[in-house]
Amino acid sequence: MLTAPVASHALAQESAAASAEAVTSEAASAAESTAASEATESAAPAPVLLASQKALALSQADTTYLIFCTAMVLMMTLPGLALFYGGMVRRKNIIATVTQSVAVTCVVAIVWWVVSYSMAFGTVSTAMFGIPAETLNKFFGGFDNFMLKAVRPDTAYGATAAVPEYTWISYQMTFAIITPALITGAFAERVKFSGLLLFMILWSILVYAPICHMAWGGGIMSQIGVLDFAGGAVVHCNSGVAGLVAAIFLGRRKGYGTDSMPANNPIYIMIGAALLFVGWIGFNAGSEWTGDAVASVALLNTLLATCVAGVSWKVVEWIFRGKPSLIGILSGMVAGLVVITPACGFVNPTGAMICGLLAGPACYFSAVWIKKLLGYDDSLDAFGIHGAGGFLGAVLTGWLADPTINSLGEGHSVMKQLIGLGITIAWSAVGTFIILVICKFTTGLRVTAEQEEAGLDSSLHDEVMDH
Repeated sequence: MLTAPVASHALAQESAAASAEAVTSEAASAAESTAASEATESAAPAPVLLASQKALALSQADTTYLIFCTAMVLMMTLPGLALFYGGMVRRKNIIATVTQSVAVTCVVAIVWWVVSYSMAFGTVSTAMFGIPAETLNKFFGGFDNFMLKAVRPDTAYGATAAVPEYTWISYQMTFAIITPALITGAFAERVKFSGLLLFMILWSILVYAPICHMAWGGGIMSQIGVLDFAGGAVVHCNSGVAGLVAAIFLGRRKGYGTDSMPANNPIYIMIGAALLFVGWIGFNAGSEWTGDAVASVALLNTLLATCVAGVSWKVVEWIFRGKPSLIGILSGMVAGLVVITPACGFVNPTGAMICGLLAGPACYFSAVWIKKLLGYDDSLDAFGIHGAGGFLGAVLTGWLADPTINSLGEGHSVMKQLIGLGITIAWSAVGTFIILVICKFTTGLRVTAEQEEAGLDSSLHDEVMDH
């Protein structure tokens, strides 16, 4: 009876030994396999990065910050700008105006993925048409990243290695969206939808992407030392100049200067302006790409300049019109947002107050008096606020930049800012004019007099606010 447990124990020992031997054999085999795999990986070449890329060194905090700011900037266009512009037009054109913001968002996002991102933030690698790559890189970033073919989960844009390139692309896409969307305010109530779409596709590729590269992608403006923290030249002066050229090219609205053209809904304007104000925090503070001290200064400067500009516009309007209006103070706040945009990460709070104080009267005179003096029909003051405000903000940045706030402001100069503005204005004006000519002789640009009289909601989209 005693032999059974002993035999069982011997069998168990033999089984354990065999099992141990098998485990050892498997472990050795696995080790050999791992070593072989590592040898193969070490032998394989590392993925090639473009000159504009770095290997990702992920910061979850920075990535989360930029994802949140991306959502805020997108909110500026949809629904912010859509409601702001939609409330300003006559009731028969409100749907058409809102649709323009929606359409621009969709079309520009696709164009950004296909080619604009590569042109804005890429680097030309070889000569083209006999022009050296170094020269070409002063003006655009090339096509090496066409359809984002070089972007992977482990790549980052060179200027911000802590954030995945996918997040960077998304954030910059929201800037590429709102810039042409701002232009629609200049020719509201009279442009064909097909013409609008073609214009926005060409403008995003031929005007926005190169100017973005020149200022932010290592191009000629950044080489000169032009300061543009969040888009005074790239976004506002650029879109404002394009809007002015488009407004003059298309001509005045039917009845402009003689017929009453009141805003259909001041409450829509207020809601849209409030969404722009909130979203602009992601626009300005987000342009630091991380939640540090400079982002905090940009946040405070944005709040201060906006509120001061609202008051300064209101005071000027009160003096000249006798009564302060809701639309007036909201326009002043938007003017303050525009003017502080290039300066927010470079000036101290006192400088931001100066920006806001000057923004109100400067943009008021541009939107009201200069427009009346020259006689052009900038429907919703795209140039009056964004063009003039972007120009003023860029100049003030060169004057008020404080190196103790941001070391990049060292060596700031009004002359450098004026050179950058000159490049922006010339490229935007000429490029926009060429694109308008192309659109005129292909899709056409202006609706018929009958369509304009009936309203674009019904004539272009077969939708109206009241049935």
